[in-house]
Amino acid sequence: MLLARRNNNQNWMTNLFDDFFDTDWMPRMNATAPAVNVKEDENGYCMEIAAPGVRKEFCRVNLDDNGNLMVKMENKLEHKEEDKKQHYLRREFSYANYEQSYVLPEDVDKDKISAKVTDGVLKIELPKKVKEEPKTNQRSIEIG
Repeated sequence: MLLARRNNNQNWMTNLFDDFFDTDWMPRMNATAPAVNVKEDENGYCMEIAAPGVRKEFCRVNLDDNGNLMVKMENKLEHKEEDKKQHYLRREFSYANYEQSYVLPEDVDKDKISAKVTDGVLKIELPKKVKEEPKTNQRSIEIG
């Protein structure tokens, strides 16, 4: 399928940046967002978010005032190497931050949401509300 290109007279600067940053050599910045899987069964939903190298103390899962699921992850890596003979110091560091808000389905029991980090995956369990049987006004009345 071919995508229509914008008119060359309009937004030429945007096209220039899109063409430069949208290549194999320089991927778009949002391509660094972690992969997310969502599974559903009769008991609930399970979200799996790729979090390689992220320790659980750098993960936050909250509900905001609107009942949306907020996921925040932060990864800091710092490496120091020092050679005392030559007074050489090399320091490498990296920092990654991910923050996303998810609107939850209405059937999620928000009081029973749980999360854990295992083997580089943040796993969030979203159990469904237990369906109550509809109450009826019908009943048998014992005749005395």
